[in-house]
Amino acid sequence: MIIARTKEELNRYLKLVRTAKKTIGFVPTMGALHKGHLSLIKCSNAENNFTLVSIFVNPAQFNNPDDLNKYPRNETVDLDLLTSESCDIVFIPEVDEMYPEEDKRIFDFNGIDEVMEGKFRKGHFNGVAQIVSKLFEIVRPNKAYFGRKDFQQVAIINYLNKNYLPELGIDIVSCNIIREDDGLAMSSRNQLLSVSERQSAALISQILIKYARNFSEYSVEELRNKITDEINLDKNLEVEYIDVVDDENLQTVSEIIPEKTTICAAVYDGTVRLIDNIAIT
Repeated sequence: MIIARTKEELNRYLKLVRTAKKTIGFVPTMGALHKGHLSLIKCSNAENNFTLVSIFVNPAQFNNPDDLNKYPRNETVDLDLLTSESCDIVFIPEVDEMYPEEDKRIFDFNGIDEVMEGKFRKGHFNGVAQIVSKLFEIVRPNKAYFGRKDFQQVAIINYLNKNYLPELGIDIVSCNIIREDDGLAMSSRNQLLSVSERQSAALISQILIKYARNFSEYSVEELRNKITDEINLDKNLEVEYIDVVDDENLQTVSEIIPEKTTICAAVYDGTVRLIDNIAIT
């Protein structure tokens, strides 16, 4: 596995790959890798000749400096995992490499960035768009892989790709959420949970799944309130939002349509903020 830390290094290797007419699959990450990330790499390996992973904790998408400082980092473990999954190149730039000067670009996402995560994390998705667009321009992959756990982020990246970067011809692939045995969606932030908080965290998906299965018994407002109240019963958990949204425009629905509606949640488990979502089928 090749490790590149500068754009110049990376472009040197990618030139050889493109000359050999190999297809490139790209998995952008912020490190602290887990089985969810590894599943994206497996998908890329199955569909491309060559897989590239980036590890970059992007300061532009953190609206809370404490959250940025606490974000887990362990490059040695990450590199071992990537080697075991047959990653071909890993790109690990420093902040100055990706932001040699302030990025002042502002993206318009036609409102899908203003709900849910966007409502509570101002500027978050603009920061995501800044770094993803930079990485897409550098790597120019055939396909890029993202996990459905970040449901709204996938919608943002699809919009970015279609409306701002169509000339790159990148195919965005959304992959299934990978869960622990008790249902908790795998996340780098899970490493920050105490033993007690980790036990509580499993309740989030269990409650979402229960109400997704029985959605026909409730109105949308009742569903949101029932989920919120049940999660908040746990001493460690506090709901930030529960929303029931249209899969296309991410707006709150007035009526649930199976296969076209998703329940989304953001919950504080102690001081750790967790997100999850369940599609209604």
